[in-house]
Amino acid sequence: MTDALWYFGRGTGVVSLVLLSVVVALGIGARSGRTAFGLPRFAVNMLHRNAALLAVVLLAGHVVSLYFDPYAQLRFFDLVVPFVGQYRPFWLGLGTLAFDLMLALIATSLLRHRLGARTWRIVHWLAYLCWPIALLHGWQTGTDSSTWWLRTVLALCAALVVAAVAWRVTPSFARFPARAPRRVRILEEAR
Repeated sequence: MTDALWYFGRGTGVVSLVLLSVVVALGIGARSGRTAFGLPRFAVNMLHRNAALLAVVLLAGHVVSLYFDPYAQLRFFDLVVPFVGQYRPFWLGLGTLAFDLMLALIATSLLRHRLGARTWRIVHWLAYLCWPIALLHGWQTGTDSSTWWLRTVLALCAALVVAAVAWRVTPSFARFPARAPRRVRILEEAR
């Protein structure tokens, strides 16, 4: 059972990070108001939301499985308070910090209608802080941190988000693209 928990914990952590990278890139793309991948804007937003939900479920699986894994030897305190763990405290603490930021993002997303769009958007900017912290955690924590396959996955995640950010800061990025002028026909002109 211990091996199963360890593999499940590692796998859910990696897949969660991949999904979070996709979520960040889609979130950046959704701000442009343009369609992405030939999908309408609402579909990009739904994909962003559903990928985020799946990432959160996998993140919960990651945390819970490693909590119950005797090899990881995590205490409940280690899961919510950063930088107090016994195993690589700084790098594990980054994971805890990213988890705490994720909890804040989840809570404010659930309360979005009560908080208002402006407050929610300000807190939602934590995603830009949460993602690189989670990436660093994945890079330096765990037994796979020095393997070629994990380094490749992390590099691809970083490349995706860096490409999205680079596109975001280009002059061609517009929050709301200019609309084509509408032609209004007056009933008399149609005759």
